[in-house]
Amino acid sequence: MTKQTPSTQLALEEIAEKLGKKAMDLGLISNFVVRHFPDCWEFYISSNNESNFFTPSEAYLYLKKLLGLDFQVSSYKL
Repeated sequence: MTKQTPSTQLALEEIAEKLGKKAMDLGLISNFVVRHFPDCWEFYISSNNESNFFTPSEAYLYLKKLLGLDFQVSSYKL
């Protein structure tokens, strides 16, 4: 499996969305909302008493860390 970073903004947003769904399925976060805007997506992640808005890159890094993924997920099948 080769290590790659997401090559486009859209790829990053799509991967972050998949990671969020995976975290919801595993019960790691209680709420996950993605707002789709023409120029960028906005991620709302809530767990326990804490809720935050994230940019796509922030959501990607946060969810990757939360799921314990220490490799690039662009080549990882979710």
